[in-house]
Amino acid sequence: MESFKVIEIKKNVLHQNENQADALRLQLKQEKTFLLNLMSSPGSGKTTILLKTIELLKDEFRIGILEADIDSDVDARSIERTGTSVVQVHTGGMCHLDADMTKQGLAGLQWKSLDFVALENVGNLVCPAEFDTGASKNAMILSVPEGDDKPLKYPLMFSIADVLLINKIDTKPIFDFDLDAVVERVKELNPNITVIPVSAKTGEGMDRWAAWLRDEVNRWNGHPKY
Repeated sequence: MESFKVIEIKKNVLHQNENQADALRLQLKQEKTFLLNLMSSPGSGKTTILLKTIELLKDEFRIGILEADIDSDVDARSIERTGTSVVQVHTGGMCHLDADMTKQGLAGLQWKSLDFVALENVGNLVCPAEFDTGASKNAMILSVPEGDDKPLKYPLMFSIADVLLINKIDTKPIFDFDLDAVVERVKELNPNITVIPVSAKTGEGMDRWAAWLRDEVNRWNGHPKY
């Protein structure tokens, strides 16, 4: 028998984060603020999707945005130009946000006055999927140029997402991208996921995305219709 102790650091860290995430989610529910955790690889179109989403829903909800990046404030400046409340969160080199970092970002956003907050997580298909941010729902973007094999290579993020946006669908004729195969692979991993092909550039599918989000925000916030 070994005479030394083995400490599972990652397991302990994840367990502590899950407790913090559950506490934050409860607080968000009590204050009637919906938090969306938006994940994807770099360049998939997260910021552009958010800009279009703000345009579609700004007259219905009080919206705030958390922009998470290892460095820079490029995306936050793009959001700021819309007049939407935005906070830039620098992770100090970490490739994801956890519940505590999300809570700090929300404090800077004065989130209790908002109906809907979107967290644009760090561009990465691995780390963000491992850490619960305390979000009400998880969304993921897969862009057509990334290829249709991503659910096979990075199954965890597809498994935890409530909705998958397949962005840049207008480029499908250019790339060897099998939409039906993606949907089939994703549904095998996550039968309850909603898949919405969209184009942030042309607007295709964005009304359907806005409708999904509208229903989820209203349901979370206790709208009488729901």
